[in-house]
Amino acid sequence: MSKNRLQLIQDDPWLEPHEGEIEARYQRYQELLQQLNKTFGSLKEFASAHHYLGFTYDTEKQGWHYREWAPQAHQLFLIGDFNMWNRSSHPLSRDSQGVWEIFLPDKQYQTLFVHASKLKVLVHSVHGQQERIPAYIRRVVQDEDSKDFCGQHWAPDRPFEWGNEDFKIRDIKEPVIYECHVGMATEREGVGTYTEFKNLVLPRIKKLGYNTIQMMAVQEHPYYGSFGYHVSNFFAPCSRFGTPEELKDLIKTAHQMGIAVVMDLVHSHAVKNIHEGLNEFDGSDYQYFHAGGKGYHSGWDSKLFNYGKWEVMQFLLSNVRYWLEEFHFDGFRFDGVTSMLYEHHGNIAFNSYDDYYNDKVDREAVTYLSLANNLAHEIKPGAISIAEDVSGMPGLCRPVEEGGVGFDYRLAMGIPDFWIKVLKEQRDEDWNIWDFWSVMTNRRHNEKTIAYCESHDQALVGDKTIAFWLMDKWMYWHMQKDDEHLIIDRGIALHKMIRLFTIALGGEGYLNFMGNEFGHPEWVDFPREGNNWSFKHARRQWSLVDNAMLKYQFLQEFDKDMIAMVKNHHVLSAVQEDSLNMDEVNKVIIFKRDHLIFLFNFHPINSIENYQFTLPKDLSGGYRIVFNSDDKQYGGHGRVDASMIYSTDKSGQLSLYLTNRTALVLEKVQ
Repeated sequence: MSKNRLQLIQDDPWLEPHEGEIEARYQRYQELLQQLNKTFGSLKEFASAHHYLGFTYDTEKQGWHYREWAPQAHQLFLIGDFNMWNRSSHPLSRDSQGVWEIFLPDKQYQTLFVHASKLKVLVHSVHGQQERIPAYIRRVVQDEDSKDFCGQHWAPDRPFEWGNEDFKIRDIKEPVIYECHVGMATEREGVGTYTEFKNLVLPRIKKLGYNTIQMMAVQEHPYYGSFGYHVSNFFAPCSRFGTPEELKDLIKTAHQMGIAVVMDLVHSHAVKNIHEGLNEFDGSDYQYFHAGGKGYHSGWDSKLFNYGKWEVMQFLLSNVRYWLEEFHFDGFRFDGVTSMLYEHHGNIAFNSYDDYYNDKVDREAVTYLSLANNLAHEIKPGAISIAEDVSGMPGLCRPVEEGGVGFDYRLAMGIPDFWIKVLKEQRDEDWNIWDFWSVMTNRRHNEKTIAYCESHDQALVGDKTIAFWLMDKWMYWHMQKDDEHLIIDRGIALHKMIRLFTIALGGEGYLNFMGNEFGHPEWVDFPREGNNWSFKHARRQWSLVDNAMLKYQFLQEFDKDMIAMVKNHHVLSAVQEDSLNMDEVNKVIIFKRDHLIFLFNFHPINSIENYQFTLPKDLSGGYRIVFNSDDKQYGGHGRVDASMIYSTDKSGQLSLYLTNRTALVLEKVQ
């Protein structure tokens, strides 16, 4: 074996046939990084375009510069409140690099070009004259009457006061993530705000024990129903939810609670809208995106970035730096990574290593992602970087220096798909426990995974939450605590087991979408023409779990104690799981993770009074129950005595009462 062989290949000999491509991947990254260092001084300096382009204040000249990169444009004019929207009075001049510029001195514009002034840039190009929103704009607002979007000059008199933040992202070793959408976080039928989320939802998250929130829909997007994934203005926090300062206050408050804040970052594509977004900004279709069909994602109806273009890389990397430094985000969940990695956007079955190393891989996108991860970790050591990837590309979550792409975690996207498929297509008595085990444990060694039971995508139009799949319409009539109902009883039992099974076995981190911790019913449906622009399903019904008469409290109490147990015993950072017992007849799975033993009986009716299984010699001894899904406080039946000590016999067998649809967690008595 070569002494210089990358660690990724040393750890996985099956990658040896592709060693040349993996080495070339690393070499491309190194060469580009060297070029950037030579030209700009450092990667961080390269990622500082937002300090030059857009609106920047010159303390020496005392005035505002506005600069815009638009190499194919014929002429640019700045228009807005400050000049009564005059379309010719304020032309920009062009330099040799295609950057246009105008300077507005304070002595002339101090009372005209003010904080919150509305503005646009008039672009003359092959398409004629088009009013556009500056690419690096920090705030965009929508007119309530015309519905037109417009840039806003955002320059408050006082900078936001962060204070002395004691929070350290490096302290989050085992991320337990609460995925949230500010707009739909209130119960009222409307759009929630950053301040409402800070005051009403953050305390709930803190009480539940989650140590990280993952915020969706932060970047400005013209269509609310896109869930924030058709971004138009990459440097502007969504104004529907409030001001940039209110977002900062939310993040500051989260940090004071010891909660990290990860942003759902969309660099995989952009909205195709001409008036609101980047598409054809300078008149060409290849300024920020690939030209022609390569620059269009037919499945998403959106535009695709050209990651091989320095100006595009600079725009996106500056965006990474901006959100970390300006808003103190603690990392990113990179959206649509599979689409970025491959020119076919992941629309194949990944059956062998050959599928990861061929001419369909977008090598420029791989290099960009490596640089983005490098930059994020340089700016904020310990920052959390998560890839939304379903392909399983080897090395995606390994350091670049080892031959990887630099992410910290990969989302286990197959797990929620599996649970929905099981609940949709199979009877309980037909469940295959070997499939359960395989899906949870099928992940790459030395590459960390964020496990989750259900995706927000699965609750969008046309599908339901896991709770609704389990209990459906009966949730409307039979969730009172004094109402015994077989369907609800089954649903609550399995909802708890599915969550515990996933967090205990599925990865090194865990994610829950807002409200699912208490079994939020129904589906997610944003206001649109098809539902008469209704907000009925684009909100969270917190009153359900706050009602002491309803069973939703059982599910939330279980979630809170499950999170506490997982954190207290460091389950997510524990060594890999060991299977101890697989019983297909009784639908029983027993495994060890570090010092805990997990027992799951998924059988619909089989409760075994004296269930026996054998432990290895080094595990012999006495055990006590530290967590029991059948406890009455979680809506269970309280059939198992938690006060007992269960001891192995001379042959190493452990015996206990294992009730149906029950999960137990055992800890050895010292």
